[in-house]
Amino acid sequence: MNPRPELTKNQSLVLRALDAADGPLSAYTILDRLREEGFRAPLQVYRALEKLQDFGLVHRLESINAFVACCQPHEHGHEMIAFAICEKCGKVDEFCDAAVQERLGTWVRTHRFKPAKTTIEIRGDCAACAETA
Repeated sequence: MNPRPELTKNQSLVLRALDAADGPLSAYTILDRLREEGFRAPLQVYRALEKLQDFGLVHRLESINAFVACCQPHEHGHEMIAFAICEKCGKVDEFCDAAVQERLGTWVRTHRFKPAKTTIEIRGDCAACAETA
């Protein structure tokens, strides 16, 4: 495992905000939560998020334009990452699946495609929300 990178103050604050959140946060929600820490502009948040993503500490959920802290930093490298996103309560589960990764890998090799990143997002109801429906 790679050692944790040295984070700037802003990066540490953004990561801490995501770690403390009950679900994914938009950049503007992060900005609102960090105003008392001196954050004044969205660019401050976006720069910190970009570096945290580069370090593998944060993921962007593209379908909902929000961010979550990585549940296993540096464990997955650039492999396939999947997220189950509950549309009712906002809970996000991060997971890797070897069978899905192998199937996608076979397709990639067969078609000589060079992926830059593979992220799968499944949206629906988590088990708890499905029970109450």
